[in-house]
Amino acid sequence: MPVTRRSFLRTAALSSAAVSAMPLFTEAQLAQAQRRMPRKADPAGAIRIDANENPLGPCAAACSTISALIPEGGRYDSDLTDKLAATFAAQEGLKPEYVSVYAGSSEPLHYTVLAFTAPGRAYVTADPGYEAGMRAAAMNGAPVVKVPLTATHAHDTAAMLAAAPEGGVFYICNPNNPTGTTTPREAIERLLAQKPAGSILLIDEAYIHFSDATPSLDLVKADKDVIVLRTFSKLYGMAGVRCGLAIGRPDLLLKIGYYGMNPMPIMAVAAATTSLEEPGIIAQRKTINADLRNQTFEWLAANNYKFIPSETNCFMIDTGRPGHEVMAAMAEHNVYIGRVWPIMPTSVRITVGTAKDMAEFQSAFKQVMSAPPGSPARAAVLRNGSGMLS
Repeated sequence: MPVTRRSFLRTAALSSAAVSAMPLFTEAQLAQAQRRMPRKADPAGAIRIDANENPLGPCAAACSTISALIPEGGRYDSDLTDKLAATFAAQEGLKPEYVSVYAGSSEPLHYTVLAFTAPGRAYVTADPGYEAGMRAAAMNGAPVVKVPLTATHAHDTAAMLAAAPEGGVFYICNPNNPTGTTTPREAIERLLAQKPAGSILLIDEAYIHFSDATPSLDLVKADKDVIVLRTFSKLYGMAGVRCGLAIGRPDLLLKIGYYGMNPMPIMAVAAATTSLEEPGIIAQRKTINADLRNQTFEWLAANNYKFIPSETNCFMIDTGRPGHEVMAAMAEHNVYIGRVWPIMPTSVRITVGTAKDMAEFQSAFKQVMSAPPGSPARAAVLRNGSGMLS
């Protein structure tokens, strides 16, 4: 059944016992849950900047790899998966057994939470932060502890530890989703040094390539209690192709592998390997994203709109009114933005799209924000988009 925002919020309000029977959600499903209508009903030409997708898609070499492998789609081929793990390990100075390959990074995120939380071992996360791990914790009957970001929108690692001295998983999304802001390396190291025995730092680096944040793979090399997540869904433009990595000590990977290790799509792993071997792709795409993001920030500042400066392909903009109302109004202009987090009800997350996407966003956003509360046009928007409102 299509997931609407109303049904998603109703599900989220159930007791943990009931939640344990419900599905886990990923970024794409969480974005769809807050739309006025499922994406399959979006009008033609919709501007879709609500799910942190990369509109550039896979690089040309990866597309060629995928096309060449289509005739082999009737076969399993674990050698291609092993090649991806070995290629990544060699590039990062790791042993191949420290790398596990998954269909995106959502699976190992969920599995890590299931493996290392329990009724007496909390899942500890930033607020606002990526929500998927909270559902996995609820399935485990584990407490979910949400800790507000610092004034600079970094993870408050000291407060996270103080709030859950018996935590099982401390989730650090660096850069953070949704704010696109980074957490200093020293704060992560302090948490690692002071965390309770047997707990895990789950460091999600889905957006690391867009930023100048210090990666945490060296902590894995040092055999620390750390699992790092990487994905090909963001900078590499493979969200629909589905490929990601969990990087950690073999004993930790074995514990999360207990929850599932399905054969990988051969086109996904081959395209991921090709992407890793493509020279200059990270620098090129990082520059494209940064230029469009900074141009958008300049426009927002010039028009006196408040936003949180970001280092990734998404950012938070403060609309000064309920964020879901603005999402509904933007949808009337065929521009889909979102999501909204309860701790920041007047802010909406925006994905950096193409130059055309951001130009359309600017035009629509200015019209929406210019409509005064209570105006006929605004009232019509709220009636038509009522499925989006709280």
